[in-house]
Amino acid sequence: MIELEYTLIIEATDEPDYFGFYSPELEGFTGIGHSIEDCVYNAKWGMKEHINLLKQHGLTIPPKNINPQIIVQNEQVLAVV
Repeated sequence: MIELEYTLIIEATDEPDYFGFYSPELEGFTGIGHSIEDCVYNAKWGMKEHINLLKQHGLTIPPKNINPQIIVQNEQVLAVV
């Protein structure tokens, strides 16, 4: 069972022990980890902290995803035009 309230995207980088993550459903939420498992753990607690900050600042909290996904992909590098 996925113990997250929102979908999580984990991106692998050129460094074998450095991953970035974010949730497309939770604006402003990002983080890093040293493994996929580390990212999931950090995201679980980070999402709770992020929601608490949104509440404290009176900002909109997106509805929880009843079927969140964890997607692991290569880092998406934005091209500069």
